[in-house]
Amino acid sequence: MRLIHAVRELAAESGERIETVALYTDVDKSAPFVREADLAYNLGLAADRPYLNLEVLETALVETKADAAWVGWGFVAEIPEFAELCEKVGVTFVGPSAEAMRKLGDKIGSKLIAEEVGVPVAPWSRGAVDNLEHALKVAEEVTYPLMLKATAGGGGRGIRKITSPAEMEENFERTSLEAARAFGSGVMFLERLVTGARHVEVQVIADGQGTAWALGVRDCSVQRRNQKIIEESASCVLEPHQVDELKSSAERLANAVGYRGACTVEFLYHPGEKLFAFLEVNTRLQVEHPITEITTSFDLVKAQLHVAGGGKLEGSKPVEQGHAVEARLNAEDPDRDFAPCPGTIVRLELPAGPGIRVDTGVAEGSQIPADFDSMIAKIIAYGRTRDEALGKLRRAMAETTVIIEGGTTNKSFVLDLLDEPAVIDGSCDTSWIDRVRAEGGLISHRHSAIALAAAGIEVYEDEEQLNRAQLLVSARGGQPRTNHEGASKLEFVLRGQPYVVNVARTGSAKYRVGVSAADSDVVLTGDVDVERFDHHVGQITVNGTRFRVVTGTHGPVHQVEVDGVTHRVTRDEGGVLRSPMPALVVATPLAVGAEVEAGAPGAAGAVPRPAAGAQRRRRHAGARRRCVAEAGGDRGRGRRRRGAEVRVVGRAGAARTAHGRPAGGARRPRSRRPARVAAGLRHHRRRDRASALELHGRARGAAGAAAGRRGRAAQHLRRRVRPLPQPSRR
Repeated sequence: MRLIHAVRELAAESGERIETVALYTDVDKSAPFVREADLAYNLGLAADRPYLNLEVLETALVETKADAAWVGWGFVAEIPEFAELCEKVGVTFVGPSAEAMRKLGDKIGSKLIAEEVGVPVAPWSRGAVDNLEHALKVAEEVTYPLMLKATAGGGGRGIRKITSPAEMEENFERTSLEAARAFGSGVMFLERLVTGARHVEVQVIADGQGTAWALGVRDCSVQRRNQKIIEESASCVLEPHQVDELKSSAERLANAVGYRGACTVEFLYHPGEKLFAFLEVNTRLQVEHPITEITTSFDLVKAQLHVAGGGKLEGSKPVEQGHAVEARLNAEDPDRDFAPCPGTIVRLELPAGPGIRVDTGVAEGSQIPADFDSMIAKIIAYGRTRDEALGKLRRAMAETTVIIEGGTTNKSFVLDLLDEPAVIDGSCDTSWIDRVRAEGGLISHRHSAIALAAAGIEVYEDEEQLNRAQLLVSARGGQPRTNHEGASKLEFVLRGQPYVVNVARTGSAKYRVGVSAADSDVVLTGDVDVERFDHHVGQITVNGTRFRVVTGTHGPVHQVEVDGVTHRVTRDEGGVLRSPMPALVVATPLAVGAEVEAGAPGAAGAVPRPAAGAQRRRRHAGARRRCVAEAGGDRGRGRRRRGAEVRVVGRAGAARTAHGRPAGGARRPRSRRPARVAAGLRHHRRRDRASALELHGRARGAAGAAAGRRGRAAQHLRRRVRPLPQPSRR
């Protein structure tokens, strides 16, 4: 979308028609950049990795008759062979020459050039390490701790912190294979780890004709495992003369190789010693480029197109004014070690207002694929001062609403970061988040009881609606019956801790709710008033205190956001284990008849395949499980099913059907009998009201997108600039 916007502006300014062509895979077909482009070309299946297949890309360039190729920060942005391919087929590559890319884009080559032009470099291997034995030998010379890096790595991939020979043996092959799969090269090198350092980088644009502009210095120290989360410009720890020194070094590097296009020169800075160490050059536009654009009022994408067409950088160099901060909103779950959360976006509300910019490539109905990066949007705030920019970013993040079917985002984690003193005063270094998380910090439990109460009320209302429907159906036969009771006792799990929630209706939108830990006798009770604005958003008032609540339900998972803090509340499903993302079953260590003790490793050895709905049984806390083949048995709620029935004795001892409801239509006394699990059973839970409405919304969104595509397909323009899809790399 970034290129499409720039091209439309250029066309409006010049009056010249420019056609855009999007190349996409099967998982991108509903993405906004595909819908918004004038033409779209299907590369095939994402699983076949066509973005790295030069033969497939050559065919696409030829068949679309493209004049230029803009790759942004995509897969082939730093692959010299693609630049050569463009030259071969007569397509202008919007980027550096293949020769310049090899010299600077290769992390080994760029370090050698940096040493030649007088840029400070930390001790390193001074070349590639060919194998594990070579790496162990060189590591003794560089000394531990050090960083194991791929020459083509980026975005936190192809890089590992190594503190001992044992860690080197464990990680060398794994890191090399990871880089080879992601970037097409598994060549590795070593460099000394600079501890307590800040990550600073210089944005450069050069015309390849002797002029290079270093536009600004960004600080990207707030990162987790080498993946940036919050970036800002300018750096709050550098003095003006240090900024000038960095900019001068970056311009010398670019001019030394005749660079053309945008690049970023990265450094580590140790505030205590006031020393810089050159890291690498990214020979592409980076994800965080908007904060430089907004502080310099300079469009980097338009500048890329200008110099790619042979234009020169003329006039005075843009200067920085004010301060900008950017946060990355990702579809990942901080409570599960930031596991990716692919799924369909069913609700998306992005912030606006003075000083706020949002760059995104998704919309409601878009799919967050498991194949690519999980970024949803970049939210940028600009202010005259750093404090003003941080305040605007807090407001903008709080007003952002994203609901992903079956997934979540890092929104509440970013809000927690923005409230941390180390972020506010700018004192955190690149490993600060990892240290704090290792000590149990940056895990928010605020409003946990409110989230459990909200989830409990949703389940209560859902069961109430089901019982009402059952009453109406049974009344048609002349024997009306219902199993509805005045109160419900529900079991949930939040951050690995089981809870019990008791819900009773006291009015049309009023409830009495009690929340307690499963192993505690302490019960928190409250009178709750519920006010819904729509299906997902509303507010609840608990004992006189009002909270804004955003909810999204997918099967047994309730994503509940309370005043900006997200909680993943899961219903107790009687031992069902679900994979959080598409996966492959690699082992089935349990068999029918096996007994599973609490904490037994065999119970966690299977990796389910959620795409096919595969499920595995797990034990409840403190319970023993036994798997038994049973043909038939109680069908539950009078419904007859083919095949066997699932009955699971939960932690509270209530026998439950496959739907997780009391068997036989009535509540049964607690039982300590082992669970009976029939082999080969496949069943589907009924979809609740939330899922049905979400599906309806997706259908309407898809219909609107199809209509938009038909309208855009009628356009016939002359010149084409082809954007490759932009799965973000950090």
